[in-house]
Amino acid sequence: RCGLAAGRSYSGGGAYPNVSLTCPLPGVPKAVFAAAEGREQFETRVTVLENGLRVASQNKFGQFCTVGILINSGSRHEAKYLSGISHFLEKLAFSSTAQFGSKDEILLTLEKHGGICDCQASRDTIMYAVSADAKGLDTVVNLLADVALQPRLSDEEIEMTRTAIRFELEDLNMRPDPEPLLTEMIHAAAYRENTVGLNRFCPVENTDRIDRGVLHSYLRNYYTPDRMVLAGVGIEHEQLVECARKHLLGVEPVWGSGQTKDVDRSVAQYTGGIVKVEKDMSDVSLGPTPIPELTHIMIGLESCSFLEEDFIPFAVLNMMMGGGGSFSAGGPGKGMFTRLYLNVLNRHHWMYNATSYHHSYEDTGLLCIHASADPKQVREMVEIITREFILMAGAVGEVELERAKTQLKSMLMMNLEARPVIFEDVGRQVLATNTRKLPHELCALISQVKPTDIKRVVTKMLHKKPAVAALGDLTDLPSYEHIQAALSSKDGRLPRLYRLFR
Repeated sequence: RCGLAAGRSYSGGGAYPNVSLTCPLPGVPKAVFAAAEGREQFETRVTVLENGLRVASQNKFGQFCTVGILINSGSRHEAKYLSGISHFLEKLAFSSTAQFGSKDEILLTLEKHGGICDCQASRDTIMYAVSADAKGLDTVVNLLADVALQPRLSDEEIEMTRTAIRFELEDLNMRPDPEPLLTEMIHAAAYRENTVGLNRFCPVENTDRIDRGVLHSYLRNYYTPDRMVLAGVGIEHEQLVECARKHLLGVEPVWGSGQTKDVDRSVAQYTGGIVKVEKDMSDVSLGPTPIPELTHIMIGLESCSFLEEDFIPFAVLNMMMGGGGSFSAGGPGKGMFTRLYLNVLNRHHWMYNATSYHHSYEDTGLLCIHASADPKQVREMVEIITREFILMAGAVGEVELERAKTQLKSMLMMNLEARPVIFEDVGRQVLATNTRKLPHELCALISQVKPTDIKRVVTKMLHKKPAVAALGDLTDLPSYEHIQAALSSKDGRLPRLYRLFR
C-alpha cells in the first residue's frame, strides 16, 4: 500500500508530500504512550519527614502539576483568638515574603513556569496551591514554603486586606444569591459559639483589631509541621520529598518556633437552634427583570463525620434528595428525578428553590435543605420541607436508590478528572487520616449502600434538635418550637392549633 501511495501527490504536502497517512513518517521517533503498569501507578504515596510534615503525591500523566501546602487551621480554631484571622490570612496569601518583594514578583516567577496560584480558607483547612509546569517543581515548593512560613505581613498589606474584607462583607449582604450568608447562619445555629459554628468571615468590628502581632500569635500555634501536608499531583514522589527536605525541613518561621500554647482541640458540640435575620429583600436585584422578593429558609440536622462509616449513606441520601432552582440552565428535565424536584418543585409552583446540602467535618456533619419562596408562603414552605425530612425515614425505592448511587459515583469520577480536584482530595484525606481512599474504593462503598442503611442514618438524624436559618421578611415564620414539633411528628405538619389560630 505504501508503494502504491508513494506516487500520489497531496495538496498539503509540506516536508513529506508523497508519504501516505497510513505509513510512519521517515526519521520520526516512535511514539511512546502513557500506560498504567499495575495498580501501584494509582496509589497515593505518603512520606513523613523528621519534623512531622507529611508529603503526599499522586501520579498523573501530563506536563503540568498541582502542588500545595494544606494546613489544619481555619475559622473553627479561632475560639481563643479574634474571629476573622483565617479570612485575613486567605487575603494576605502570596503577598511579599522574605525572598519575594511583592505579589507581582511572585506572579512573575510563576509565569516563567506557566503557573497560577490560589489560597482558600475553610472552617478546618487553609490551602496554598500552585499549578505550573512540572519542570519548575523546585521553584514552586520554594515559593510555597516562603509564602506559608516567611510572609512579611507589612502594615501596607494588612491595611489593603482590611479594605478588601470590608468590601467583601458589604458585597456579601447585597448579593441576590444568599447561599454564603445562609451557610454561615445554619452553622451558627447548629453549633452555637463553638468550632465549626464560628464565623468564617471576619466580623466588621474585628477588621481594625487584627494586626501583625495577632496574626503571628495565631500562626505560631497552628502553622507547625505536624499540622501540614505538602501534596502534589503529576510529579514523582521522590522528587517532591527531595524538594520538601530542601525547603521545608529545619526552616525557621518568621514568627519564631516557640512552644505552642493555645491550640484548640475542641470537638464540635451540636446544639441546634435558630438564627434569624430580618432583611428587606425587595431590591436585591434591580433591572428590567428583577428577582422577586423572596424569603430564604434553611433547615438542618446533624449527620456524621466524614471519618465514620455512615458518611457514604449520608452522601447517597443527599444525592437522592437533590433539588435545585425552579429555573436552571440545561433545559427541562435536568435533575428532575430527585425527591426535592418530584415532591416539592414540581408540585408547588410558588417554590423558587429547594436544594439539599451535606457539610461534613472531622468530628461532625450537617445535612440541610435550603428553600425559597414569597414571604406570604413561608409557613407552608416550612411545613413542606419538614415533611420531606420525615419522609426520608420512609420507604426507599430500589430504582431511586440505584439512580442516586450511580449519580454520586458519576459525579465523583467526573470531578476527579481535574488535577486541582485530585490535589485537594489527596491533601484533605492525608491531612485527616494520613492515608487516602482511592476512587474505586469509594465507588465500591457507594455500591454497598442498602435501603436499610438510609433508613438507619435518617432515624438517628431525626432524633436531634433542628438547626434553622431564616433570611428576609419573616413575618409569617413559625416559631422554632413549632418547627421542632413538626419534625418529631409523623407527617411533618405544623401543630394543628397553631395553623388554626396563627
